[in-house]
Amino acid sequence: MTSPASGASLADLPEYAPIPPSAHGVTPNEQGYYVGRVERNLYWVTDGVYQAAFLTTRDGVVLFDAPPSIGGNLQRAVDEIAAAEGVSNTVTHLVYSHHHDDHSGASSLFGGNVVRIGHEETRRLLLRDSNPTRPAPEVTFADTYTLEVGGERVELAWHGPNHSPDNIYIHFPDHDALMLIDVVNSGWVPIYNLNLSEDVPGYIAAPEIALSYPWTHFIGGHLSRLGTRDDVALHQQYIADIEASAKEALATVNPVPYYTHYGENFWAGVKAHLDAVTERAAAPIVAKYTGVLAAADVKELTYTTTFTIMQSLRLDSGPSGPVHP
Repeated sequence: MTSPASGASLADLPEYAPIPPSAHGVTPNEQGYYVGRVERNLYWVTDGVYQAAFLTTRDGVVLFDAPPSIGGNLQRAVDEIAAAEGVSNTVTHLVYSHHHDDHSGASSLFGGNVVRIGHEETRRLLLRDSNPTRPAPEVTFADTYTLEVGGERVELAWHGPNHSPDNIYIHFPDHDALMLIDVVNSGWVPIYNLNLSEDVPGYIAAPEIALSYPWTHFIGGHLSRLGTRDDVALHQQYIADIEASAKEALATVNPVPYYTHYGENFWAGVKAHLDAVTERAAAPIVAKYTGVLAAADVKELTYTTTFTIMQSLRLDSGPSGPVHP
């Protein structure tokens, strides 16, 4: 049967390696969400693909991110815990990890009386985007901010751009947890282009910064389980292997035949050369991590991440090529 949208048969879709056991997590309930305790009165919510978190306090609930795919189930999760624990179900504060809509697009569901908090760049970008579903934060900070609500403390920090210009580290020192969104997908490879990240050196450096904090539980923003320090270390090794492989490929793949073949069609020569470098660099990574990190064998994911890192090595680290005499 042919899909009118794609023109392709389902029989043409590729098959991939089974998901390794380490990638499996919780199963959402009939309403489409799962809510679980991280530690004490800190909870996390997932729909299987996206994650958010909330902290119950004597003065109300502090919500961390509002992914639209979870949407109204965020309040249902809060209601469930509030009923079970005998605490308030009123969301009084909402912290943005960063400005991207897929992690903040349900913010408006919580009305105009919620105190929204985020990095100063988050405010600038949300004002620029002017999306009514994502009101800009009223409370902002440049480097660090200590949020204190109802006897609870959360440390917010910006350590430079990574996935986005404004992506922050959210540390729960009294709950042994760290929240850092869109950098490490626990048990899985990043999606396209390092999780669609805007600053490659910052993205590569972010896990080391994350590991400098004391924590046991990691909230990465995606998929169906919490992460561990081992998950972050495995992600670092995956990225480091790609860096090393890309450096080797850049040094050994001869560009001359590609440019000679295409002559005046310079961009065709560039494509052929960089495709060859990416293929050489990514192939051993796919082989090494298939069965270790879920979706490592979905070539477009590892290949685009490899391409992005390879280009960063050329353009950010340099040199991009020999200097003409």
